[in-house]
Amino acid sequence: MRWLLLLLLSAPAAHAVPVIPNFTQGTMTSHTETTSKVTETIVSENYSTGFEYSASGVNIAPSGAINPVSNTTVNGWTSLGERPNWSIVRPGEAFQFVESLKGPGLSNVTTIQRTTEITSVTDTVSSFSE
Repeated sequence: MRWLLLLLLSAPAAHAVPVIPNFTQGTMTSHTETTSKVTETIVSENYSTGFEYSASGVNIAPSGAINPVSNTTVNGWTSLGERPNWSIVRPGEAFQFVESLKGPGLSNVTTIQRTTEITSVTDTVSSFSE
């Protein structure tokens, strides 16, 4: 056993050998894909700030002035006071009459919901030589 220990102690020392790459050129390729999804809701509200009165027809005429809208204010609220009177021009014949009144307030709501998906692709090639 003693001779084995003596043999191990008398062995030559190990030396490191430098590692040198054995290539002179090469390339490296990288591929990256990124996807993002954006979901959005757009709400648009339109408001009318006054009254809108319209009348149309066939074989009708206003009885008096056409300037129909006189406003009445009660407790801070303004409303339509009166509208024009209409009459048939030629009694007994066909007639048509359409009358419309819109007050102030919310008149239209538009809601748009959309989703956008964006994909970004990046390809990179690096080359090197000695």
